[in-house]
This record gives sequence, structure tokens and C-alpha cells, in this order.
Amino acid sequence: MNVLIIHAHPVPESFNHSLVAAARRGFESAGHTVTALDLYALDYRAEMNDDEWQAYETDSPGRDPLVAEHVALVRSSEAMVFIYPTWWSAMPAIMRGWLERTMLLGVAFEFDEKRRLTPKLKHVKHLIGISTHGSPWWYVKLINDNGRRMISRTLRFNAGLRTKVSWQVLYAMDRRSPAQRQKFLDQVEKKMSRLR
Repeated sequence: MNVLIIHAHPVPESFNHSLVAAARRGFESAGHTVTALDLYALDYRAEMNDDEWQAYETDSPGRDPLVAEHVALVRSSEAMVFIYPTWWSAMPAIMRGWLERTMLLGVAFEFDEKRRLTPKLKHVKHLIGISTHGSPWWYVKLINDNGRRMISRTLRFNAGLRTKVSWQVLYAMDRRSPAQRQKFLDQVEKKMSRLR
């Protein structure tokens, strides 16, 4: 299975980068092919510019070569994994920008002759979110988890209801001991190794 990991954390030594490594180990131990996109290392531009917006509903919306490369990866992936820290109840802006610039008309969805939206990501069998929160779970439940909602609802709609969605979260991570953090890393690796 082709697995695409999209991750966003500006510090290479961060716990989130350790999560990427754990997920990769799990997938590769199960024989999956993994491509990981480190959006900060790629210096990915989050904002859509005027040229991209004007081209959005044309036959060639992804004019940036990096976006075109990522579109090709999305089209060949059977599993998409989003790994990120939750800041201000959402994913980092760079990841939101990646979704806006990559999940284009003709890539994630299209319109039929009656202008009804139809999904284009039906080849994606798994959508997986792995995130960390500084806040405890009750606070996240109270104010909502917008990153999770965006992936498990909005993106899933473009993949279809048969697409499996799974989520792994470490709440209150700033108060976790090294042993607790390692336990979460081990859980991520084990769960990814079971992907079928």
C-alpha cells in the first residue's frame, strides 16, 4: 500500500518528528511504501496566491510545481496520514494551506453537470490523524478539535464513506513524562503496523 504522511512541525527535534519516525517504522514493517512530506523542511508556502485562485476552477489549477508533485502523490496514495501539533484548536497554518492548495477541484472533488459535488479521493482507503495537544482532553472536547473535524469529516467526504478514519492523540503532552511519551510512540508504531 502507498502511504503518504503529511506532517507539520518547525523543529526537527520535536516530539512530532518522533511520531513521524514511529509511524514510518510501523508502516514499513508491514511492507507498505511510505512517502513523508515535511512541510516546514520543504518551506511550503501556505497561502494561495492570486494566480492560483484565478486558476482554481480551470483545467489546470495546480500551477506551482511543488503542488503538482504533491497532487501526484495524493493520486497514488491509498492511505493519507496527518501528523501535527494542535495549536489554537486547529492544525498549523502550513498544513491548512497544504489542504487548500493541494485538495483542488479535479483532485479531491469535482462537480457534475448539475454542479453537485462528487468525491475524487475514492482510492484513499485510510485517513489517519496523529496529533498532540497541550490541553487536557476535556478542554479539547469543550472547545472542539477543528483539525480532527477537517480531516475526519470534510476530507473524508471527498474520499467516501467507506474510507476508514482513525485517530491517535496525546493530550496534555507538556505534562507527560518521558515514559508516557515513549508509550505513545510505541502505540503509534504498533497501530500503523496493523494497517491493511
